[in-house]
Amino acid sequence: ESLCGYDSIRFVKTQATKNRSQTVGSKSHHEEMYGKTICTIVFFVFLIASYSIYMGTVDPTPYFSQLQSLPRGISSSSSSPCNSTAAQPLRVFMYDLPRKFNIAMMDPHSSDVEPITAKNLPPWPQTSGIKRQHSVEYWLMASLLRNGGEKEAVRVFDPESADAFYVPFFSSLSFNTHGKNMTDPDTEFDRLLQVELMEYLENSNYWQRSGGRDHVIPMTHPNAFRFLRQQVNASILIVADFGRYPKEMARLDKDVVSPYVHVVESFREDGDDDSTPDPFEARSTLLYFRGNTVRKAEGRIRLKLEKLLAGNSDVHYEKSVATTQNIKVSTEGMRSSKFCLHPAGDTPSSCRLFDAIVSHCIPVIISDKIELPFEDEIDYSEFSVFYSVKEALEPGFILDNLRQFPKEKWLKMWENLKNVSHHFEFQYPPKREDAVNMLWRQVKHKIPNVKLAVHRNRRLKVPDWWL
Repeated sequence: ESLCGYDSIRFVKTQATKNRSQTVGSKSHHEEMYGKTICTIVFFVFLIASYSIYMGTVDPTPYFSQLQSLPRGISSSSSSPCNSTAAQPLRVFMYDLPRKFNIAMMDPHSSDVEPITAKNLPPWPQTSGIKRQHSVEYWLMASLLRNGGEKEAVRVFDPESADAFYVPFFSSLSFNTHGKNMTDPDTEFDRLLQVELMEYLENSNYWQRSGGRDHVIPMTHPNAFRFLRQQVNASILIVADFGRYPKEMARLDKDVVSPYVHVVESFREDGDDDSTPDPFEARSTLLYFRGNTVRKAEGRIRLKLEKLLAGNSDVHYEKSVATTQNIKVSTEGMRSSKFCLHPAGDTPSSCRLFDAIVSHCIPVIISDKIELPFEDEIDYSEFSVFYSVKEALEPGFILDNLRQFPKEKWLKMWENLKNVSHHFEFQYPPKREDAVNMLWRQVKHKIPNVKLAVHRNRRLKVPDWWL
């Protein structure tokens, strides 16, 4: 018993010592785990605080935007000069020309003392009448004077950073103002302006550097810049069509086709045809034309069409000249017609097409050589009807086709027409996807070819043929 008792006591002591050691070890282990947890929490708090401070001083949006816009297979670390800049607006340097080249034609009392800005730019006159259709040069200039907003082109004041150079010479307004009949004594003033302008440009280092290739020159009137056109045949020309230009001067690969500025009011008031239950039936006239029937070249078709279409109660074909009152009459006529006839004028195009578009009247285009604005982005066949000159002169051909035109197809084209009409609006300030921004985007599309030509010219021993 004594031995057994001793052994029992020793066992109990040993067990107690062992339990004490385990308790101490367990306590130390828990303390160690607790310490590690505290350290981890402190580390994450420090990391979050550091990230917050960094995010407060650096905006990561451009970096992530660049990552998202990179094409597949291209690393974000690439420093190639060929990286895409498609998202950037076109950088345009605008020459600071004396006002006699532009604004003074609108306001003869305008002074050259202060620079032209968005604040002192005169508005385009509401009473300009038919001159308005050739005012593209004004709207392009105005867009560069205004900062802010979503724009396809921005003005830069450092020519070294420019992608293109804008020449703010109102060549169309100059023709309309200084002897538009070409025999007036004032016509000489238009010629002298062109001579002075070319002397100015040819003395510019930036014109010399590219041979004028990266210079943007508007001339939407078919007689604009007519005295010295050959001296700007390498530039990016803004034209309404190619009817008056030789192939070696103007062509699609370097020039931009612009819409005429419409002269009728746009159909967008409250209670317009959007609220009409049945617009097809509400437009009672089948085919509408109102304009000058005495034209040159392809435009001679107008007289022939007048004879072919005469005597039809669902056709309105009327000889007319552009006056303020006649423009109002045409506005109402187009809005009440299903189809609006657009035969060629003195050149393949005319303002009538764009008047029809903003009137939501399906254009019927008769012109074998017409070039259309923004056609790389817009499919005109979705909202226009096309006939060749030969088809149009076949008796009854046009009317038979239009009278049998399915209502469902017309309604679809009418909806498409309304959806694209904002691309043909010239306004200040410009709005997203309007005509001004569309034109600058077209210019931007030409810049790669311009750079190609400039780079080739720097290493060629024989100049290109157009110089």
